[in-house]
Amino acid sequence: MTSTGMDEKIVVGLDIGSTKVCAVAGRLIRNNKEQETLEVLGVGETNLTDGVAKGSVVNVNNTVNAIKRAVAEASNQSNLNIHLVNVSFSGSHVTSVKSSGSITRSSSGDEVQTEDIDHLLNDMYRTSIPADKEIIHVLPMDFVVDTETNINQPVGRNGVKLGADFQLITAQANAARNIRKCITRNNLAQDTMMLSALASGLAVLTDEEKYAGVALVDIGGGTTEMAIYYRNVLRHVAVFPWAGNSLTSDIQAGCKILPNQAELLKKKFGSANPGEYNLNEVVAVPGLSNRKPKDVLLKNVAVIIEDRLREIAALVQAEIIRSGYDGKLLGGLVLTGGSALIPGVEHIFGRVTGVEEVRVGFPEHLEPNGRADLVGDPAYATAVGLVWAGYKTIDNRISFISDPNRAHKEEDQPIGSGGRTVYPIGGGSTGKPIGGVKQPDPVEPPKKSWFDKLMEAIQPSRGNETDPY
Repeated sequence: MTSTGMDEKIVVGLDIGSTKVCAVAGRLIRNNKEQETLEVLGVGETNLTDGVAKGSVVNVNNTVNAIKRAVAEASNQSNLNIHLVNVSFSGSHVTSVKSSGSITRSSSGDEVQTEDIDHLLNDMYRTSIPADKEIIHVLPMDFVVDTETNINQPVGRNGVKLGADFQLITAQANAARNIRKCITRNNLAQDTMMLSALASGLAVLTDEEKYAGVALVDIGGGTTEMAIYYRNVLRHVAVFPWAGNSLTSDIQAGCKILPNQAELLKKKFGSANPGEYNLNEVVAVPGLSNRKPKDVLLKNVAVIIEDRLREIAALVQAEIIRSGYDGKLLGGLVLTGGSALIPGVEHIFGRVTGVEEVRVGFPEHLEPNGRADLVGDPAYATAVGLVWAGYKTIDNRISFISDPNRAHKEEDQPIGSGGRTVYPIGGGSTGKPIGGVKQPDPVEPPKKSWFDKLMEAIQPSRGNETDPY
């Protein structure tokens, strides 16, 4: 009989997406072979039609209500009084800026300590950026100790000056404030705010892929995010303003049907391979009141989907080239997000980018149960990854990936949670119960050519003009 050990810390991930809000509660289980799996305790999901656009909260009230319903459902399923969450953020306004920084250590005779890295990170969060921007993540790439460069792990080395090259992931300050507003209005506290693609990577990427070099492409509802890992370090991030909703809009315009009908067609019959349909295969779409149904050719739907996915793949390829990692990604591409389930999507991305290894990323290492089945497809990669963020880190060389001075601090008191205690996650404050607030009662413009869009989209994804690329 296999013995299991359960981590008493329970983590809740809250994915605020353009089409849905999903809350997942889970905890880590270790078996006697030291394998770790995630036990999903509760899942709550609410459709969101008018609250988030292209990853950014545009209607606070609608988003607040969607969060309330999703969290209440996850709370009821798991018998937890949920208070502390890891939350996702996204948006076409997100940029990745390369920067560098250094500190002079006070004790030159001692080895570099993790506290020195924390000091350097805190300094980088104070980097001067435009007033309408906010630094969400500071992620190191290569370190420098005195005159020695390209150091992966500086801890334990002797030196006076500690420096590093960083990625500063920034967002519109107003967009970040809106997310925090939606959290606090639900009497929740945010532990870590994490870029969706980084969370998804925790759920679907292997350590081997991240070392060999891999590009994660998260095709969400409003945005497509890309994160490139190489030698276990996050090297590049980009966000494109076209994703699943763009497919729906194209089908609506091309087939002259209503948006909800286009979404249903995409989910039930969508394919990126027009060759699998004959010219006589049609679907009758209900017309408006007192009007005849409209016949839609499934081959036409597939042609539309293929065209848009080719454009997104072209953007990904252009960004891989710009990042300097073209030809270096032995792990290939890993596609995730809801649109990664469209049949034929791997073939399109492989053909357009020229990358041989392309796979669809599913959340892995879930303890088998009915709730794990609910979140086992790519559409839930971000939500599951946010739970993993309580137990794994984006970069094991640093102790925090969100500005600790912005995190909500509470008194060290346990939360009543149906006989369980919910512990804080991430942020370097693990190991103590965290005081809680009681959970309240649940109450496109005209289509352009792919080349035009490619040239337009590369600009916003390039980030600040200070990017040295």
